[in-house]
Amino acid sequence: MSKHLQLIKCLILCGFLATILVPTHCQLRPFGASRVEKRQREKKILDKILGGTYDSNIRPTGGNSTNGETQVTVNLAVNAVSKIDDFNMEYSVQLTQRMEWSDDRLKFFQLDEDRTNPIKHLTLTDVSKIWMPDIFFINEKAGNFHNIIKPNVYIRIFPNGVVSISIRITLRLACPMNLVLFPMDTQKCAIIMASYAWTTDDLIFRWREENPVQLPDLALPRFTMQSNITSICDRETVTGKYSCIRVDFVLTRNFSFYLTQMYIPCIMLVIVSWVSFWLDENAVPARTALGITTLLTMATQQANMNKNLPPVSYTKALDVWSGTCLAFIFCALLEFALVNYATRFDKRTKAKIHEHVGHDPVVGGWLSRRYPSTSKKIDVVARILFPLLFILFNIVYWLAYLLNA
Repeated sequence: MSKHLQLIKCLILCGFLATILVPTHCQLRPFGASRVEKRQREKKILDKILGGTYDSNIRPTGGNSTNGETQVTVNLAVNAVSKIDDFNMEYSVQLTQRMEWSDDRLKFFQLDEDRTNPIKHLTLTDVSKIWMPDIFFINEKAGNFHNIIKPNVYIRIFPNGVVSISIRITLRLACPMNLVLFPMDTQKCAIIMASYAWTTDDLIFRWREENPVQLPDLALPRFTMQSNITSICDRETVTGKYSCIRVDFVLTRNFSFYLTQMYIPCIMLVIVSWVSFWLDENAVPARTALGITTLLTMATQQANMNKNLPPVSYTKALDVWSGTCLAFIFCALLEFALVNYATRFDKRTKAKIHEHVGHDPVVGGWLSRRYPSTSKKIDVVARILFPLLFILFNIVYWLAYLLNA
């Protein structure tokens, strides 16, 4: 009897599981089949719109334009700025470029047979199959597409004929810089895009109205990205007027590096050169070695400052600073030459007076009694005059350049 009860229980359990699993299985099969069917529908539609009379060399007309020209909306997503080169006046940027336009020949709303589950968009990776805007970067020096692991490009075609393309590229772009205020300068580095062959009668580029350029939090080593400015830069040549758009990145140079590596060492060298004023006028080797050492060190520092900068035809703020510091150190060395000459002149004068009078001359005045020699007076004046002039130079220098920065 117990065996019959166990058999009955097993049958009931199997029946219960069957009632649950079988419908579920029946529901899963149509879902998987619908996905396959949808891909087949997409392929069928692509074959219809691209395999017929469509020619990728012919520009689309009409669409979202009013005069028959093709209007292309552009927006950029800057992924990284890897290098800003002052010497070559260029910078490198990695970005994702997105463009959108309308091509009536690619409308497929009427071709979609399933209206209950319509296809939202078709996806392509072969850009050669459809018409593409002939956009190029005017200030490009070098560039490349990204192909790891697959080409970083995709195209979406929407039912109303709108085409959207996204491409990831790396560019090395020219960035003409004005280094008059270097290193307290602010530079504008641009990305300039234009049509290569189509005039404005056929093709127009415009920025997307909302958030045309997306910027992440970029950590640049020597600059701070302040803002970006988008504009229209249509240009006219002998062959016609061409659509052009540009974005300018406003970059402010970080001053702290130059303060610690250039300005403070120069100040220290100038102050060290003043130690000569406090040494005895007869300490010729010490004062000569100090003056020449500081002068050569300052010259080396000045050369190191400019080795990474282009040889421009104008004077930079850093040139004014280093040149003035070098002049102060050179004048300190000349001051010792004057002191040395005055020392020898005083000795000859005293010797002549002693020879005729028979004793050392009597000097008068307060200052003359405390510093009886001319050389010592020159050192005393230099101890006061050099620091005052250097402080005055600093006030004028920082006010002039910081107010214009």
